[in-house]
Amino acid sequence: MIVEQFDPNASNSAQSQTTTLETPKKVLAEQANEQQQSQSASNTAQTSSERAAKVGFVSLGCPKNLVDSERILTQLRTEGYDVVNSYDDAEMVIVNTCGFIDSAVQESLDTIGEALAENGKVLVTGCLGAKKDEIVELHPNVLGVTGPHAYDEVLAQVHEHVAKPAHNPLIDLVPDHGVKLTPKHYAYLKISEGCNHRCTFCIIPSMRGDLDSRPVGDVIGEAKRLANAGVKELLVISQDTSAYGVDVKHKLDFYEGMPVKTHMQQLCEELAKQGVWVRLHYVYPYPHVDNIIPLMAEGKILPYLDIPFQHANKRILKLMKRPGSSERVLERIKKWREICPELVIRSTFIVGFPGETEEEFEELLEFLAEAQLDRVGCFKYSPVEGATANDLPDHVSDEVMEERLQRFMAVQAKISAEKLQQRIGQEYLVLIDEVNSEGAIGRSYMDAPEVDGKVYLTDEFDVQPGDQVWVQIIHADEHDVWGVKVEDEQDED
Repeated sequence: MIVEQFDPNASNSAQSQTTTLETPKKVLAEQANEQQQSQSASNTAQTSSERAAKVGFVSLGCPKNLVDSERILTQLRTEGYDVVNSYDDAEMVIVNTCGFIDSAVQESLDTIGEALAENGKVLVTGCLGAKKDEIVELHPNVLGVTGPHAYDEVLAQVHEHVAKPAHNPLIDLVPDHGVKLTPKHYAYLKISEGCNHRCTFCIIPSMRGDLDSRPVGDVIGEAKRLANAGVKELLVISQDTSAYGVDVKHKLDFYEGMPVKTHMQQLCEELAKQGVWVRLHYVYPYPHVDNIIPLMAEGKILPYLDIPFQHANKRILKLMKRPGSSERVLERIKKWREICPELVIRSTFIVGFPGETEEEFEELLEFLAEAQLDRVGCFKYSPVEGATANDLPDHVSDEVMEERLQRFMAVQAKISAEKLQQRIGQEYLVLIDEVNSEGAIGRSYMDAPEVDGKVYLTDEFDVQPGDQVWVQIIHADEHDVWGVKVEDEQDED
């Protein structure tokens, strides 16, 4: 395992790219502060032996890892542990790691080392935990290592090293939707674990296993609890959202006595009944995705698709073991937009895949120009340990990869700027995420949190996070738009 000091501010874009979200850290700090204020306000006198044991928690990685963190935190809080966001106050620290790309591995290893140096008692879990021997070799003083979604094992290790507190259910209340690491108005809804694909650049199946779909009744039940708790937006996530239910042959399940098929389309139809925004992520372009577009056109779920195309050249896609071809993809995008003109498509791509020629990269740029995708992310190929693509010949130099990344992003920035200019003068329903000293910041249906653009309402202070307001767009750049709140003539139903 290659280890370098991770620098989030590094000019080298490959080193600064990770999947870690910023929101969980902020929310953990807010929850710890609320917890402390609640305890200070309590009239119950507690001796030192009665005070709850404090556990520090660091959540790294993507939204799927974030959901794992939420489940662990929910159980910790249910058992009476206090969760804190500092090393000093904690009796132990749990680090939920990411192992997707090299920079994420480095970030995880550095965080483990920092936690050991600052606290000394550290448990490691998450995707990188699948490489236990290598973690222990680098950090022999960790107290335990578990892989992804090993909730029971993590709790067992916590019990081994930090005594279970005397739980007072009158004080330590946990909402029925569990502890969330997102603001109160949006939440990630994970519908499955694992993946049946064997993409040559990816090691997720070796860490998280094959596809394992959650019972559809459980998913709908969680969605309903979240909606009842005030969540305004559900972000549906998995390793492969389109494959939901394949592993159980799309069996019939039940929710509140009603039969529901374990299938992407039926799940979307049920989620649409919750009265909140439903946003689909990690969608593979299987044929049945065509049946989801009418639901978007009818306003049942957000007209937003996150589809990781990864490349456009047929040979490179074959080497990646990815489905699809650029010609068919372009045809389907055209068809989708005819059905639902408001559709926003987000995608991610890899440049510098082993063997990628200049001509093949130019084909990718041509695809971008023709597809006119709304939101796009791009990574340089990362030779993560264990990926079979590492054995392919003709690896592209880092200098060439960086040059292609910059060219790719320049093309997409121009496309994005032109598309956002077309939004000026239009009115959109905006979900407010934040209010600061300069005004409010929110997102329209076109924007997923943290990965897409934002809607800025300068000098607008008469709103709160979680509010939904109509906004007229007055300015745009390559990524974000600015707007002003309009009167409630078009207020939501």
